[in-house]
Amino acid sequence: MILVLTTDGDEHADRVVELLTAAGADVAVFDPAAYPTHATLEIGHSGDGSTGRTLDADGRRIALDELTALWYRRPLDPVAHPRVAAPAYVAEECRITAESLWDSLGCLTVPASRPVLDRAGRKPYQLEVARRLGFELPATLITTDPESFLDFYDRHEGRVITKPVHGNRLEAGEERFGRFAAPVSPADLAHADALRFCPVIAQAYVPKRVEVRVTVVGREVFAAEIHSQVSNHTRYDWRHYDPRATPITVHDLPAEVSARCVRLVERLGLAYGAIDLILTPDGRHVFLEINPNGQFLWIETATGLPIGAAIRDLLMSGVL
Repeated sequence: MILVLTTDGDEHADRVVELLTAAGADVAVFDPAAYPTHATLEIGHSGDGSTGRTLDADGRRIALDELTALWYRRPLDPVAHPRVAAPAYVAEECRITAESLWDSLGCLTVPASRPVLDRAGRKPYQLEVARRLGFELPATLITTDPESFLDFYDRHEGRVITKPVHGNRLEAGEERFGRFAAPVSPADLAHADALRFCPVIAQAYVPKRVEVRVTVVGREVFAAEIHSQVSNHTRYDWRHYDPRATPITVHDLPAEVSARCVRLVERLGLAYGAIDLILTPDGRHVFLEINPNGQFLWIETATGLPIGAAIRDLLMSGVL
């Protein structure tokens, strides 16, 4: 039995569930946002040392101790019933109950249990693990010291980009912004003192031939070239991706780099990871970051790389 935790409308989960079903797998999809109003979770410990954990949802009762694999895809948090008097308190109680349950299951969890995902998603931690594994990194400074930042900017002759340490969604009052990697302009330096209030990642700009997205599923590696330099929209951050102007093709990743990508995913405790590299004009692969739960369908659609099938096979195997 395979359980997929995700929200409604997740095309990536839909694709893999379709493949699982076609292969004859017993699979269920559940979004914890339905708990507790439309679903029941139960944890029972008997006096003899045994335990029983169940999920009742959509008219189906699932014995969670019998799961062979859990795909912690992109679930939402539980939502309190609208009639309760203290919805924030109830939602938090439900969240802790649900996450404790998922975290304690003994089956294969892809990409990993939530605490491991949280740690693996921290960019400063990723950079240190990647460095220890021998990846080349851009010159990097993570700081709240304006003077250190300005020294870094001068040392690299102004060819510097900045990116957030963790989140890329910013809310200020009623306004919402997306925060991506962006070059530092001379005008930005006038606001350097604001760094005292929030850390930032500053990196020396690395010239790009192409950007490389490496998707690791278990020990399988799928690499794609993102030709980000053909469009001004994607020159500094391919997440401004324009499908009409940004070609994506299969990339021939050197065996040494491929093996290092697998080791990085393993060292972070993951069964899946989407790694972003730069291929420089002189042929070096430079590590930028890893998304432990990154999207893959757009790469599969553009290149034909069978990433979804690899996830299906991993989930059906029940082992890493």
